[in-house]
Amino acid sequence: MNKTLLSLALLASLGATVAQAEEVKFVTNAAYPPFEFVDENNEMQGFDIDLAKALCDVAALECSFHNQAFDSLIPSLKFRRYHAAIAAMDVTPERSEQVDFSDIYYENSAVFVAPQGKFGSLDELLSQTVGVQNGTSHQKYIQDKLEGEGLQSRPYQSVQDALLDMTNGRLDAVFADTAVVGEWLAKTEGYEVVGEAITDDNYFGTGFGIAVTKGNQELLDKLNQGLAELRANGTYDSLYGKYFPQ
Repeated sequence: MNKTLLSLALLASLGATVAQAEEVKFVTNAAYPPFEFVDENNEMQGFDIDLAKALCDVAALECSFHNQAFDSLIPSLKFRRYHAAIAAMDVTPERSEQVDFSDIYYENSAVFVAPQGKFGSLDELLSQTVGVQNGTSHQKYIQDKLEGEGLQSRPYQSVQDALLDMTNGRLDAVFADTAVVGEWLAKTEGYEVVGEAITDDNYFGTGFGIAVTKGNQELLDKLNQGLAELRANGTYDSLYGKYFPQ
């Protein structure tokens, strides 16, 4: 092989390596509307999905999206099956020991939802069984704060499964993110929020972040720069208005 052909081969190889390095595999749990869900065409949609796609555009990243159970997302990042997880994931001290997080992209709180008129206050829930999504901050909050007072949590693969069990009379209440409960209540009669929204910096109050494999500072910087650009150019506000209309 002459020098010219060798140089071209090396450049082609380098180009392939760069292109491969720029591919970002996002993982999510697409059963959490309005943040992520699968539509009638079996396509992933939602605020998180649209936001991630917009980030990939402004950061010139080749991105793909993959669906898994919520409690497997962080382990998948730790085993480097994926590069990033966007899944309405609260930034907590415990999770920050396992993965790195982007800047906050959504401020969060959590609420209990129950049949209308069944409970007058949170205190009346303390002897009841409440559904939560397995592996979430909601599950940990109840385990840490309320199970000692008599409330029992029942884990589900998705919040939608828990809500379905409540409507079928197999659960007393469900504990989930305020926006998710609001989305569900807008389509479901006979249920209401019990008590005030809960914000606790160790569980919900910090907000949602995009999780990346520990130590991947290059990707983290690109995501944070992209978030800043989306806020500056109005894209973030447009997406927010689409999924969380006032």
